[in-house]
Amino acid sequence: MDIVDYRPETAMVIFAHPDDAEIGSGGTVSKWSKNGTEITFVQCTTGNSGSNDLKMTSEKIEILRQKEQKEAANVIGVKNLISLEYEDGKLKASDDFLEQIVENIRKFKPEVVFTHDHFRKNSFQHRDHRNTGITVQDAVYPFARDHLHFENQIKNGLSTHKVKEIFFWGADEPNIIVDITESINTKIQALSMHKSQIPGLSVGSDLWNSMKKRHEDASIKFKFKYGEVFRRVKARS
Repeated sequence: MDIVDYRPETAMVIFAHPDDAEIGSGGTVSKWSKNGTEITFVQCTTGNSGSNDLKMTSEKIEILRQKEQKEAANVIGVKNLISLEYEDGKLKASDDFLEQIVENIRKFKPEVVFTHDHFRKNSFQHRDHRNTGITVQDAVYPFARDHLHFENQIKNGLSTHKVKEIFFWGADEPNIIVDITESINTKIQALSMHKSQIPGLSVGSDLWNSMKKRHEDASIKFKFKYGEVFRRVKARS
């Protein structure tokens, strides 16, 4: 497994639901943000089905989760927070969804894109996660790169963009690791903003410590204490 020890100037996290970005890449992007990387979050659904509370309504949980996501993004230092506002649980790998992802890649021009690993086989995968991952990979290559795809975007002033790498989180076989020792607490603090999803997460709590232990286990073969792992795919030139 390779250690990623560089910092891009721009990075984008494309995620299905509020809290997915922090779970998957919060340590890495908060570290990069602190050191000058421009971070863009693209949230694909409203999260309006994300509650086990039988008294909760879709309308209420949507408002609550949007607020929580903004607070979490502020903790990380996200510059741009985009919400595509698809309905939770109904995200499809459609042309409309693909076009919106391509548009945001062309607009914000990330060097690195983070997203869900859609090839995960060893555990369950939410359909929204799977469809987000596969759509992001398609958007990076070839659609955002080639000018004859979604030509209306080019006519309206955007230009094509070549993403250098995709970092997939939740991979069965990760191939890179990022030292997040300096940012592990920021990651968990950002996650703690999602109180509707992760109740009881606070500094020093059992849940806090168990999350740190998971990242400590990931870096057991390395000299640093906490690591965040991904499956990296280098985009075609």
